[in-house]
Amino acid sequence: MGLDVQKTSIDIGIIAKDIDAMMKFYDEILGLDLEATIPMPGGGTMNRFKVGDSIIKVIALEPAPSAEAEPGGIRAASGYRYWTIHVPSLEDTVGKVEAAGGKVVVPIREIREGISIAFLEDPDGNWIELLQNS
Repeated sequence: MGLDVQKTSIDIGIIAKDIDAMMKFYDEILGLDLEATIPMPGGGTMNRFKVGDSIIKVIALEPAPSAEAEPGGIRAASGYRYWTIHVPSLEDTVGKVEAAGGKVVVPIREIREGISIAFLEDPDGNWIELLQNS
């Protein structure tokens, strides 16, 4: 039995601690297209950023959650720790992110022949892997 999916991409929801810093990161530093800003049932706002066919939902809840996830990427805690964006030119992308003030926590490295990665950290401590498969 396979999962029957309606969409060939995924949506990821990030509950923001600092919505202003997170909006600047995903809009200005990563340069993702803001598809929509919509109210959340029960209070808050969802900002939907396009990444190819996928959506990154950066959410400000009202009231704010009572607990925070442990920041710090792969080795900091269990659970969801990072997600990946495939890019055509890792060096160019990392350079643009750094020039815009983004934080690179793992510099470009080749992990297997023809596959290179780098990790970014958003203002809330979430990690984003950039991957180039050449």
